[in-house]
Amino acid sequence: MKKWLFVVVCSMLLLSACSSKNSTSEKNGKKGLKHISVVLDWTPNTNHTGLYVAKEKGYFKDEGLDVDIIMPGDAGADQLVASGKADFGVSYQEGITQARIQGVPIVSIAAIIQHNTSGFASPKEKNISSPKDFENKTYGGWGSPVEKAVLSSLMKKEKANVEKVDIVNMGDTDFFTAVKRDIDFAWIYYGWTGVEAELRNEKINMVYLTDYSDKLDYYTPVLSTNEKMIAKDPETVKHFLAAVSKGYKFAIDHPDDAADILIKAVPDIDAKLVKASQKWLAPKYQDDASRWGEQKLSVWENYSNWMYDNGLLEKKLDSEKAFTNEFLPK
Repeated sequence: MKKWLFVVVCSMLLLSACSSKNSTSEKNGKKGLKHISVVLDWTPNTNHTGLYVAKEKGYFKDEGLDVDIIMPGDAGADQLVASGKADFGVSYQEGITQARIQGVPIVSIAAIIQHNTSGFASPKEKNISSPKDFENKTYGGWGSPVEKAVLSSLMKKEKANVEKVDIVNMGDTDFFTAVKRDIDFAWIYYGWTGVEAELRNEKINMVYLTDYSDKLDYYTPVLSTNEKMIAKDPETVKHFLAAVSKGYKFAIDHPDDAADILIKAVPDIDAKLVKASQKWLAPKYQDDASRWGEQKLSVWENYSNWMYDNGLLEKKLDSEKAFTNEFLPK
């Protein structure tokens, strides 16, 4: 569904420090609207529906904004946001945590989905129903150290050994192709790949991270901006989130209509999958939070402490600076 959990390299500090004054947020938009950009993390999918709804239904325009929704290209969303080349982006708690440890001033401003819906998926015939079953199997990932740490964390709870897992890099290979040809299991978002499995009538087993550790119930994905944007143009951040909140609220209340908006904006997308995924995801956006986008300090502390304890961070995160609820509608 996306490439995620990349580490923002230290060179981004230089980009952030000398970002161009020709930022899209400083250009004049059409009809007096302020022109800004939001960069996606991956190809358009139902994680992004609220953004497309806000654009299509005029919520951005109502807030005085002319918004471009763009793809990351060669540079990832976190890099573009950190450098000021994009005003907002779709990111992940894990990526922002690693970036901030390296001194990159990126900040999470809203949780797109309230709880972590990801997990390790495998075809049912592989008989992988718990972390213990990962032993002597092949895992297909994207080459991040966090993958082995998560596998090990879950497996330790069942006295299993991660060294008995063959970990390979599957790159951008489609999950359904990979599990038939190269691997036994992979890390997916159920809301997209899991729903696709249902539509394809391919039975899969899921080992959800949150079933084994509360510390792995982190925010993924989130919306981000950088500290400079917050300091110099807080009103734009506020107006952006006002519109986006309405977009996700619409997707929550009207998943079928919201799916149609995404399909219209991205004609090449799998319409049947979008419809089914949107229905599955609608109650997950806000879930048990008091409002869409709300983030808790405890969630940021729990996950960053888990990363530190597992050797994924060189120092502890100042969690209070990594996120803010300040700009969400009251």
